Amino acid sequence: MKKEILATSVVLGLAALALQARSKPLETVKYVELKKYLGTWFEIAAFPQTFEKGCICTSATYGLNTDGSLIVKNRCIRNNKLSVTEGKAFVTDNTNAKLDVQFFWPFKGKYWIIDLARDYSYAVVGHPNRRFLWILSRRPTMDDQTYNELVVRAADKGFDVRNLVKTEQIADVSAI
Repeated sequence: MKKEILATSVVLGLAALALQARSKPLETVKYVELKKYLGTWFEIAAFPQTFEKGCICTSATYGLNTDGSLIVKNRCIRNNKLSVTEGKAFVTDNTNAKLDVQFFWPFKGKYWIIDLARDYSYAVVGHPNRRFLWILSRRPTMDDQTYNELVVRAADKGFDVRNLVKTEQIADVSAI
């Protein structure tokens, strides 16, 4: 019973922090070295979105286009089949932390890197309206301590982390 009360108190406290922080502009990381950011990222948790409905084993791979934009390949398993969506990302500021991502012309979405490990082993990406949030890792799993720290930091930035849903990943990523 005490654990349930403590867990409820923590969730309510995080929600209160999110409400307070939501009135401030969303801050990104100071700088992203794009070459280090390229490669594959596994979705550890995210706010549910219609375009990811039914997906498991979700990942995104970033590469560099000759025009300076980034190629984005999102993959997931949906209905026991591999689903791949390809788009482009465009850096919109000199920190490389703010990008516009486009999967369907003419629509673009904001992709702001709001937390990033020094070794680029994890990243947290959000939208300035705080309705989109992804916790990403270079591996398909993340230890609980790191995950919980990232959740608290996202709440501090005004995200309602009660909406986070962990993404089902499989140990053998070669199956994707």
